[in-house]
Amino acid sequence: MSLIEAFKWRYATKFFDNTRTVDPELVENIVEAARLAPTSSGLQPFELIVITNQSLKEQIVPISFGQAMPAQCSHLLVFAVWDSYSEDRINHIFDITTRERELPLDKYAAYKDRLRAIFGSRSEEQNFAHAAHQAYIALGFAMAEAAALKVDSVPMEGFNTLELDELLSLKDKGLKSVLMLPLGYRDEQNDWLMRMKKVRHPHSEFVSYID
Repeated sequence: MSLIEAFKWRYATKFFDNTRTVDPELVENIVEAARLAPTSSGLQPFELIVITNQSLKEQIVPISFGQAMPAQCSHLLVFAVWDSYSEDRINHIFDITTRERELPLDKYAAYKDRLRAIFGSRSEEQNFAHAAHQAYIALGFAMAEAAALKVDSVPMEGFNTLELDELLSLKDKGLKSVLMLPLGYRDEQNDWLMRMKKVRHPHSEFVSYID
């Protein structure tokens, strides 16, 4: 089934109707879409935090440079990536993989060695960027599922990551925030962007075909 009509419907919601709550089952579908997203080597180097506590969401507004969406939305999703590709983390996902696929425990031993060598040779900044790229893929899957379910969302990078990490005690979990995704329903009376025409580069400028 094509998602094109859902994508035409969605837009970056600027004002949410704070009187409406998204059904938890729909939120779990959106979370599951993010969980099922592909990641490099299947490492899935990030976690998802779902915030419904209103007081906490309001504390995130000043961290978001005054943007009100975190407080207005029904559910606030925070994508937080690993602060390192540790041996334990790499081993853990492959332990899950071998168990779920009923494979010998040493099936991926050589592959794990290669991954440890690759990530061990890179700087902390390079590994963080790599993990963040994986979270962006999951964000896209979550937004697509939200659009298909007619749940509004807006991807947010505009926030102080260090302050959010401190507020959510992410450092204690070995995580760093990179993205937020407020979920809810558009405020049809006050959202100035809702009635604006969706604008993208023309198809002729966007794509090239090589035969």
